[in-house]
Amino acid sequence: MSDQAFQLLAIVIYLLAMIIIGWFAYRRTKSLNDYMLGGRDLGPAVTALSAGAADMSGWLLMGLPGAIYATGLVEAWIAIGLTVGAWLNWYFVAPRLRVYTQISKDSITIPSFLDNRLRDNTKLIRIAAGIVILVFFTFYVSSGMVSGGKFFQSSFGFDYHTGLILVSVVTVGYTLFGGFLAVSYTDFLQGLIMFLALILVPIVGIFFTGGIGETVDTITAMKPEHFNLFASTATVAGVISSVAWGLGYFGQPHIIVRFMAIKSVKETKQARRIGIGWMILSLIGATLTALIGYAYFQQNGLTLDDPETVFIVMGQILFHPFIAGIMLAAILAAIMSTISSQLIVTSSALIEDMYRALFKKEASDKHYVTAGRIAVLIVAIVAAILGWNPENSILDLVGFAWAGFGAAFGPTILLALYWKKLTNIGALVGMVAGAVVAFVWGQSETLSGMLYEIVPGFIINLILTVIISLLTYKHNAEIEKEFDDTLELLKSDKEK
Repeated sequence: MSDQAFQLLAIVIYLLAMIIIGWFAYRRTKSLNDYMLGGRDLGPAVTALSAGAADMSGWLLMGLPGAIYATGLVEAWIAIGLTVGAWLNWYFVAPRLRVYTQISKDSITIPSFLDNRLRDNTKLIRIAAGIVILVFFTFYVSSGMVSGGKFFQSSFGFDYHTGLILVSVVTVGYTLFGGFLAVSYTDFLQGLIMFLALILVPIVGIFFTGGIGETVDTITAMKPEHFNLFASTATVAGVISSVAWGLGYFGQPHIIVRFMAIKSVKETKQARRIGIGWMILSLIGATLTALIGYAYFQQNGLTLDDPETVFIVMGQILFHPFIAGIMLAAILAAIMSTISSQLIVTSSALIEDMYRALFKKEASDKHYVTAGRIAVLIVAIVAAILGWNPENSILDLVGFAWAGFGAAFGPTILLALYWKKLTNIGALVGMVAGAVVAFVWGQSETLSGMLYEIVPGFIINLILTVIISLLTYKHNAEIEKEFDDTLELLKSDKEK
């Protein structure tokens, strides 16, 4: 059996595992709450790893190692910012969001929570938030499908469109039938695969480069600044922009929806430890893969044409072809976990926050679950069409969409959870302003070159929301009771 056949076998086994998990989740999905939120019954490990896998995408295995391989540890500031942001998100948002969304009319999406929390009779917040999610995530899903097509094209020589269709069909299949449970369970397995791959490559690789001392000496001799977080290429604005990626966590619907689905508040602490532990070790693994890969290529007089392939190439050098195939499956897992998470959130926005809000249609759970599955299919088809021509794809929108979501939803979510005086008008104006500022700033090469667009977008949203809420605040007994009930329930859950 050829090397490529072994690698392809590993990929086939991985894809079959995803389909089997999807079928298992389908058998457990009975209601709309099950389909959109897994019945709020996820354990801490599944919650933590599914959130991590949905978050990281191919950036963890290709983008970050490639940047560090080419430039050095100065590129690690984004990873530092993301780690801090993720921890703050787990600590400050997860417990309150889990309780508050259930108390506030059992909200199952972020837009419906904001609508219910603020008693927005106009439904404008819900619809505007739903539109933001629908538009950005359709392009986000498209970029993931493009990554899948290019993955099969570069790894196995497949036609780009064949690879795109294969990734799309499998991911859409288990998402469409199994809903949130399928997405969470597959993300859990994908998170494990990614973690093991990122740990194994540097552990084995260090033996090939002669140990830690020899590896450090090789890198230092070739590029003395490679280990310097404050290398000459680092600027104050650049470091701030990189660290500011962490602000985006508070407003990422496909990540914070996991907090709403965990079984209990008490389990958020354990989930936080698992999730942050997974994240730190995975980021360290990605960083070490880049550094050890750089040392290996220098020692052996080899050239790596594309730094972003360092993880793939090292896996093929260090391991048996079947194990190397599992390394490839880790990249595919990163791509597919993000696509599926975004698909289910987009489906939720389309059905729960637009179809239901606009038409106020009362129907059975079966009707809405079916509508949700149709929504997944429609979004996936549109995303595939957008990504059909790789030259026209919007891969740059990944960073832009992260900033857009963070600027639009981040301050709004934090204030909704921690400030009684937030009003529907303040939230709506701030959310729209944050999204617009991030969009305009991101489209300007001059402005975005100076500072990442999430920073001004987040600040403008926060300032406008607070000022307008103070001007329009009126006492509402129902809102204040829900706020107080949330605090009481949080307190009692922690004491158990």
